[in-house]
Amino acid sequence: MSSSTPGTAGKKAKAATEAEAAPRKAATKAKAAAPRKAATRAKSAAPSKAPKAESHLAMVRRARRINRELAEVYPYAHPELDFRNPFELLVATVLSAQTTDLRVNQTTPALFAAYPTPEDMAAAVPEEMEEIIRPTGFFRAKTKSLMGLSAALRDEFGGEVPGRLEDLVKLPGVGRKTANVVLGNAFGVPGITVDTHFGRLVRRWKWTDEEDPVKVEAVVAGIFPKSEWTMLSHRVVFHGRRICHARKPACGACPIAPLCPSYGEGETDPEKARKLLKYEMGGYPGQRLSPPADYPGKPAPALGAG
Repeated sequence: MSSSTPGTAGKKAKAATEAEAAPRKAATKAKAAAPRKAATRAKSAAPSKAPKAESHLAMVRRARRINRELAEVYPYAHPELDFRNPFELLVATVLSAQTTDLRVNQTTPALFAAYPTPEDMAAAVPEEMEEIIRPTGFFRAKTKSLMGLSAALRDEFGGEVPGRLEDLVKLPGVGRKTANVVLGNAFGVPGITVDTHFGRLVRRWKWTDEEDPVKVEAVVAGIFPKSEWTMLSHRVVFHGRRICHARKPACGACPIAPLCPSYGEGETDPEKARKLLKYEMGGYPGQRLSPPADYPGKPAPALGAG
């Protein structure tokens, strides 16, 4: 006779029933939990929240670091127009519109031999000057501007190029960009030169999204001290001409790639990128026929010399 009591037998039967039901409960529980676990895994695998927008202070620090890096890459940065005095730089800068500095440098030796002073240029025969500067393009409009500004220099400034922005921009064919080139490089007055290269790069670097050159100049002037303005302009333009090209930037050969928010817009393969480098960076002649003594590249050839 079994020693189990009726109560004990009932407990055993209940335990057996629960034991049989346990696998089914576990399966049901696991089935219910599966979607939650999958959702948790998907959530952990998904990208985290978008990175916080760069603060203005962080942007300024990054911009100044870019300038320091470019100073190391281009310690020889300089204006790429040949000139010997303020008048020659003013004329060369006006001629550089819609053409290369190289073409201007190949053209100005003959121009300055014929018209060495504002008085000479103001008295030129237009057709003769047009023929000399024809290689730079838009030669009729440029002849008109050069003769006009030369006459203004002769009549209003005693044949001397003024050293003030407000005077320079009154001359025919002279805007803020040309005035800042002349002030910064002929008079040592700090200025930011916003040409197509400068505007393109500062937008790629997210210093500003402004398109208007005057607004770009104002924004960048607020990022850097005045003492840096002129050399900053040279370094940025050098970089734009040699590495950060408009259509195919050489991202894979760029020394400031880690600081560039637009990295990847161009060629990222280092070997292919190196083939895109121009001027001295690619082992080719520069734009000046008479470059500074510390320029590491080859001088450009004279007009017609190849």
